[in-house]
Amino acid sequence: MSTLHLWLAAIGLALAQSAGAASPNLDEILARMDREAASFRDMTAQLTKVSYTAVLKDSSQETGTIWMKRASGRAMMKVEIARPEPRAVALEGTTAQIYYPKIQTVQIYDLGKNRALIDQFSLLGFGSRRRDLERNYSIRLGGAEALDGVRTIRLELIPRSAQVREQVEKIELWIPVEGGPPVQQRFWQPGGDYYLIRYRDLRVNVGLTEQDCRLKLPPGVRKEYPQK
Repeated sequence: MSTLHLWLAAIGLALAQSAGAASPNLDEILARMDREAASFRDMTAQLTKVSYTAVLKDSSQETGTIWMKRASGRAMMKVEIARPEPRAVALEGTTAQIYYPKIQTVQIYDLGKNRALIDQFSLLGFGSRRRDLERNYSIRLGGAEALDGVRTIRLELIPRSAQVREQVEKIELWIPVEGGPPVQQRFWQPGGDYYLIRYRDLRVNVGLTEQDCRLKLPPGVRKEYPQK
């Protein structure tokens, strides 16, 4: 074998060994997520949400900012959508609020029994305990992928509850190889529709207060209760 062939073979072997070392197995990922969950308190990030409708083969995109705080196992959260249509959404307790600044109106919803499911989805990867993940989902390891230069491993979660699968058939999480919460999530719905959420400039445990996760409504805003 020529020196060139030996050199190329050595590089190939080194790359293969490096790739294997850089790809943790499922047990390692879940164990690390469990450790990180113990210290997770809050997060904020720039958010891009893509909504895909399979029957139309069409997608739409929204961008904004998210603030989320974990309190007593629940997610307190605010999302401000900047484009294309400004609005803001907040979750606190069993109440959801959607504010439309152009018409100075806030819609208020009672989430009721659905709040537990919303917490489960909102906190996926952000303070999720291993025991909770394994109780609620069948989990398997997907492939490796680089997102904005971040090496990630994709997890596929299939809800164990048939009732939940009527709403969400599968969830994918892109977990950074070097640690930290997911940089991307995808929620698959029956029929092939999905929501893809990408987080950028993600910061964890920045000391958010409850007020940071509430809507800042102007005086005289009109309140609507669509459920009544």
